[in-house]
Amino acid sequence: MARFLSLIILPMLTILPFSYASPQLMLSTGSSLLVEEYRQTFLVSPNGDFSCGFYEVGRNAFSFSIWFTNTVDKTIVWSANPKSPVNGRSSMVLLNHDGNLVLIDVNGTVTWDSKTSSGKGTTLVLLDIGNLPLTRGTRLVSGYNSLYFDNDNVLRLMYDGPDISSIYWPSADYTVFQNGRTNYNSSRIAVLDAEGYFRSSDLLKVKSSDWGTVTKRRLTIDYDGNLRMYSLNASSGSWIVTWEAIAKMCNVHGLCGQNEICKYLPSLHCSCPPGYEMTDQQNWKKGCRPKFIKSCNRSYKVEDFEFIKLPHTDFYGFDRTYNQSISLEECKKICLEICSCSGFTYKTGPGLCFTKVILFNGYSNPNFPGDNYIKLPKKLGISTSIVSRKSHLTCNRNIPQIVEGSSSMYGMNSVDKNWTTYYVFAAILGALVLLFIGTGWWFLSSKQNIPKSMEEGYRMVTNQFRMFTLQELREATGKFKEEIGRGGSGIVYRGVLKDKRVVAVKKLTNFSYNQEELWAEMSIIGRINHMNLVRMWGFCSEDHHKLLVYEYVENESLDRYLFGNLSSERLIAWSQRFKIALGTARGLAYLHHECLEWVIHCDVKPENILLTRDFEAKIADFGLAKLSKRGSSSFKLTHMRGTMGYMAPEWALNLPINAKVDVYSYGVVLLEILTGTRISSGITVDGMEIELRQFVQVLKQFLESGDVKDIVDHRLQGHFNPEQAMVMLQVAIACLGEKNSRPTMNDIVIELLACADQDDHPAYSW
Repeated sequence: MARFLSLIILPMLTILPFSYASPQLMLSTGSSLLVEEYRQTFLVSPNGDFSCGFYEVGRNAFSFSIWFTNTVDKTIVWSANPKSPVNGRSSMVLLNHDGNLVLIDVNGTVTWDSKTSSGKGTTLVLLDIGNLPLTRGTRLVSGYNSLYFDNDNVLRLMYDGPDISSIYWPSADYTVFQNGRTNYNSSRIAVLDAEGYFRSSDLLKVKSSDWGTVTKRRLTIDYDGNLRMYSLNASSGSWIVTWEAIAKMCNVHGLCGQNEICKYLPSLHCSCPPGYEMTDQQNWKKGCRPKFIKSCNRSYKVEDFEFIKLPHTDFYGFDRTYNQSISLEECKKICLEICSCSGFTYKTGPGLCFTKVILFNGYSNPNFPGDNYIKLPKKLGISTSIVSRKSHLTCNRNIPQIVEGSSSMYGMNSVDKNWTTYYVFAAILGALVLLFIGTGWWFLSSKQNIPKSMEEGYRMVTNQFRMFTLQELREATGKFKEEIGRGGSGIVYRGVLKDKRVVAVKKLTNFSYNQEELWAEMSIIGRINHMNLVRMWGFCSEDHHKLLVYEYVENESLDRYLFGNLSSERLIAWSQRFKIALGTARGLAYLHHECLEWVIHCDVKPENILLTRDFEAKIADFGLAKLSKRGSSSFKLTHMRGTMGYMAPEWALNLPINAKVDVYSYGVVLLEILTGTRISSGITVDGMEIELRQFVQVLKQFLESGDVKDIVDHRLQGHFNPEQAMVMLQVAIACLGEKNSRPTMNDIVIELLACADQDDHPAYSW
């Protein structure tokens, strides 16, 4: 635990006049604590949440630290000497008569001091209030990784290793504004508040998945370089990850060494590319070395080298040259003519060529829209036909399995698993994990006489997403008293759990899975976590009772605010509409591109977009198609999923389906947000009813004219941002185009973010 520091709701060691502290909670001048007494807590905060004293970091090695009192592993939140532990004999902490707190090693060396001189009669107390903010000049550090404010006032994560230094969050592929940040600030401060919000002066705003609840939290750079927010499970004393900065761990720089490639197989894995071997067989961090001698002298000849293709692979950064709109052969020629060029990354379409001098930050991802070509001597005799594994995003039952969305907000369809050969290994590992967790829950639910320590261990494994008992949910919902919705698959009730979380509990009907099968299906969905997706907290399976437990979203669904006769109080303003459009795009982009289990929703519509009290969008009912009984006679159209009016044309044509069906549906929703009318149920122009494709042609005329005031919801009375409206119209038209020409959800997020900063400007009134 001493390898990282944490930004948390943190009490500080504070020097106060003697009268401010009670004798039980303070250290007075001239007092000391010997390291041999480390099992005795030195200081305790008044509410007992935090403790301070000597902490054992190794054999006969100790740090002077503050930690959470009621955690299983005594989680450290601050250490005075993380890099210089003191000896386990005769070392001490002393508050001397000058009012200075010093840490003294066995040989009398002062390894740390508080640099205070408050004089005689002062005391040291441990407070239980306050926050440790991250400000200019301070860093959160874990090994070679750090969180800090850069010179442009933007909060960043950086890998600063012995060989390279590179920023990996926010993504360097996008501008500051495209990443949702701003460099127009000078305060440089970031704070985690009591409700689970982490905010910084560059406009970063994130929140924990359990935000709003009262609990202890910490924000930590872990040993793997990722920034995570943890919430304390008070009953077990363990920590739950409630937010993380990097969804794909291979995007964290420095996990693999030089010349290495990071992959998910299905867990993180470092490997050497062709022509390279491990530098140290015991340590991947030391990278890979070439099996050939790199030499740039007169003996270098272009004809002696060739390229090995590494599909969907890149080595991020350290580009030698950058060229665009050139062919693959021209890119090869450029690299061959530069002796120091180790390879290049090429992206088809725009014809982008990035030559690499050195190969750092390598990663392979089937979503990466390019290939790497590594430069090797022909004499190595390596085959140029090396092909990496490919994955496809699809709803078609004959293509590898992914998670799908439901056909309606409460309806569910079936999908068959058809793993290809290269997923067999992942499936076996996944089955073993599920067997372990399922067995653990069987022990718990069947109330066996197992040791308490073992029971707690099982609960630690599943404390974030878990199985509820029927009795728990009866109590939470007041015996299923408050109904908040219903549909073809069940009834939804409002409930409050014992930890004060408000939840939505769905009673499933016509559902025949047993407990083990339900757990296997739910475990995938339970791992999905994004601020723009409705969180699933768990499920219940007892006899014929099958229930799902969701995060409760206060403001109902988007359709209730867009359509019908609304009072002026319920009419959503332009700024809220744009925020909803952007949030929905972000949620879908996460499902399509970021989460480890790729998901196609297949039923994007306003009814499945729920709104928080702050009108943040949360997409509901993704992944529920997996829960329907396979082969059920009640679902004859097994390939048709979605709602008429929002479904892409390829559904009706029985064509292979991929993530672009969600893009099409999003385009319809975007038009409905823009116009405030139900586009999906038919369009009337000048008294004539026309099809959506005809309406798109009409919209293109408005786009060309640059005048959109007649398109935007008239109920806004001209109060909207015309630049944002133009971008939304342009994006919607692109989404409704031919399948292959539609943008990705990542592209859409970037387009919307480019004008998001205009949202705070006064809206134009026509």
